[in-house]
Amino acid sequence: MSKPLTLARLLLISTALAAPMAMAQTDTATTAGDAGEAASAPAAAQEDQVDVSIPGSDIVVTGRRTANISQSAPQVVNVLSAADIKRTGEGDIAGSLQRVTGLSVVSGGYVYVRGLGDRYSLALLNGSPLPSPEPLKRVVPLDIFPTSVIASTLVQKSFSANFPGEFGGGVINLTTKAIPTESYLELSVGSSANTETSGQLGYSYYGSKSDWTGFDDSSRDVPPLLKNAFGSGVPFANMERADQQAIMMQFLNSKTSVLQRTNSLPFNFSGSLNAGTAFDVGSDGRLGIIATAGYSNKWRTRANLQQASLTVSEGAGKSVDQVITDNQITVNGLLGVGLEWGDQKLRWTNLYIRDTLKRGALSVGQNDGQIQGADYMTQQTAWYERQLIDTQLVGEFKLNDALSLDLRGGYANSQREAPYEREFVYVRTNRDLDVDPVGDRFVNALNRQRGDASITFSDLNEDLWSAGADLSYKIAPGFNVTAGYAFTDTKRTSSRYELHFDATNLPIAVQQERPDYLLSDATIQLFDLGLLDFSGNYPVYDAALRVHAGYGQVKAELFPGLSFDAGVRYESGRQSVTGVDVYSTGVIPFNQIKNDYWLPALTLTYDAGGGLQFRASGSKTIARPQFRELIAQPFIDTESNRFYRGNPFLKDSELWNADIRAEWYMSRDERLTASAFYKKIDNPIETYTTITDTYAVTTSFANAPEATLYGVEVEAQKYVPLDGLSGPFFESRRLVLIGNYTYTQSKLKVGAGDTTIPYTYTTGDLPAASDYFIDGAPLTGQSDHLVNLQIGLEDTDRLSQQTLLLTYASPRVTSRGPNLQPDIKEEPGLTLDFVARQAVTLPGGVNSEFKLEARNLTGRKYQEFQEEGGTKVFYNRYKIGTTIAASLTVAF
Repeated sequence: MSKPLTLARLLLISTALAAPMAMAQTDTATTAGDAGEAASAPAAAQEDQVDVSIPGSDIVVTGRRTANISQSAPQVVNVLSAADIKRTGEGDIAGSLQRVTGLSVVSGGYVYVRGLGDRYSLALLNGSPLPSPEPLKRVVPLDIFPTSVIASTLVQKSFSANFPGEFGGGVINLTTKAIPTESYLELSVGSSANTETSGQLGYSYYGSKSDWTGFDDSSRDVPPLLKNAFGSGVPFANMERADQQAIMMQFLNSKTSVLQRTNSLPFNFSGSLNAGTAFDVGSDGRLGIIATAGYSNKWRTRANLQQASLTVSEGAGKSVDQVITDNQITVNGLLGVGLEWGDQKLRWTNLYIRDTLKRGALSVGQNDGQIQGADYMTQQTAWYERQLIDTQLVGEFKLNDALSLDLRGGYANSQREAPYEREFVYVRTNRDLDVDPVGDRFVNALNRQRGDASITFSDLNEDLWSAGADLSYKIAPGFNVTAGYAFTDTKRTSSRYELHFDATNLPIAVQQERPDYLLSDATIQLFDLGLLDFSGNYPVYDAALRVHAGYGQVKAELFPGLSFDAGVRYESGRQSVTGVDVYSTGVIPFNQIKNDYWLPALTLTYDAGGGLQFRASGSKTIARPQFRELIAQPFIDTESNRFYRGNPFLKDSELWNADIRAEWYMSRDERLTASAFYKKIDNPIETYTTITDTYAVTTSFANAPEATLYGVEVEAQKYVPLDGLSGPFFESRRLVLIGNYTYTQSKLKVGAGDTTIPYTYTTGDLPAASDYFIDGAPLTGQSDHLVNLQIGLEDTDRLSQQTLLLTYASPRVTSRGPNLQPDIKEEPGLTLDFVARQAVTLPGGVNSEFKLEARNLTGRKYQEFQEEGGTKVFYNRYKIGTTIAASLTVAF
């Protein structure tokens, strides 16, 4: 570590420790009754009320009914209120969730529950399912949800029949904001800088004038001739060379292929506008309207080491140094309308999120599997658009004192477009000039042996319709029965066309030209360039999932102190993936998984009094393969920069779950809990890696025979009043202590006669599972240890919070190693953050909130590697850097 960065981090840590006193001295004249009591006063006023909307539950709009939702809920739940989310200071929900017991966040937005991969986590919005804008996932990445649109986040770890059966590790239900208690208008602006990115060297490209908005100006639309070619059904190999060249000359060339170095990348910027109002309607009605809009522009540079090896103990056979610069632009908006009259409630929510990633990357390295001793220089430019549109209508009706009905319906559309993914590979052989006249120069012959150039267009569209009804009847006090029905229909179309430019005898002088000249119209025509289609026979796939479900649930108190929640869910699902016969091959790949399940669930709760209670639960749940895992279409994951391919032979996983838990609630906000859990998984889906002699690395998926997972969780939350200490500073302050620890162990079970089906399988005997999985190996994604700790000061009279947040996750497997080599692991390590929030009054008596954040104060690095005999091969290694952010929210 460099000395300047070390000193900078020490300064930041000392500032974080000193900030409580310094910030608390700001605006000392402000009292609890002043307008400056809390910036965003209306929002702060609502923080004591926790709004939770889930199907068929007693806590549909609870928070006012009970002192503590976690205590009164019939299942094991964690609830993050608006106040909890704000204390972490995270800008998105994924960041906030990593503070919850047993949860970890991978690749920015995917939540792992108790060491189980994101496939075992279910995300809902107001109780309705969400589609994913990511082609590799069916689960939605939660980093696209800004905290400003969310009223609460509920995490339930024990299954109940009112939730979908795909509940392997738990469900995460996001509840959007509804009816405000009073009118408000908030304006927020913020900026941040990162020690590895801001003001540092990076790479980008022009693209279009409107790129900064996250919207392309249509320059990157698929060119007309190429679109016609996609629709013609004629393979590129059968096209006339003149037609291929006409297509090439319509490509947006220099604007998407010239990588530009920036010596000083800009700081990050974000802004949002939140508004809400409510007014009376009729004699007992109240109508509320909430609207939010937000924009953020972030930069991230990673100086990444990427390696691969056929034999780990012998070191890396391929080693590449790569600099990747991502410019991420997020635009979001929410419009919510809520109506309450008497005991009846309606909630209409409309959500729009657009997340765009503009990438520029340059790498140089060697590959012993190709030309020995040669240097390979690779340039990549890309543009990834993710978009989610969701509209939902939820109604909660109390028909009489005993009978209630919940209705919900929704439509969501997600899209992902990646036009003009471009890659150029130049080769320098480093041979003597008498052997190779240009051995000391990078050249690109466009022949795949000594240089390559490709362009890829991919597109994804997914529609999801959902509906549900829940009817609850109170037979007697403490004795409720509920019956419900739920329906989801998901349809996805995914296409990916990968084209490579081809030359047979390109002059050496032309081979040395930069990318835009290399593929100029003149070069295309003078040297007779052609196009090769690497898309395969089925560049387009259709996928569908339709689920009908019905359930019955009983909640009753057997005698004072002992209650139970028992139910069973019947779920009929049909999932299919169909290759579109674009080129009229006469063969249509089709894979279907059609299963019916009975999924029982039982939870017993014993209230021993004095805030002490005990729970025991057992259930059966399932986990279906994600669409992308079933499609044999290649895909590059932008986070890991790795090549993936699906497996059409996957099948459902079935889980048997058991939990026991002790809870002691000392007061409304104070608790101490301890729990133990166990899961048995049949046919768990595991990722595994293959590698060729040329060090081409592919990650795919296969069913392991069986796995078990068990562990314990401990959680504590305590507030210590400081009014006993001398001095006015401590009169209204308290110490906040929040901590949790999760210990998890998992094992694959692979017997001598067990088999599996990889994506490479054609005919004959099924491969042995032991060829891909090692008996006793941990599940992918499982960390043995997860630790979260929050230590802070806060003022009980007005907004003033200073919090240190520590997160630790021990190493976890990301993929099974190739050819039974050691597994590929990542080291999340320890992260230390500091967040301060302070109410201040601006000139004119305007309420405001100032927030200061310092992330990754210890300078943690990211490492993903294989290790054997003291030798490490790094699949990904880069510095994350320390981020400093400041924002101001003004409330009118």
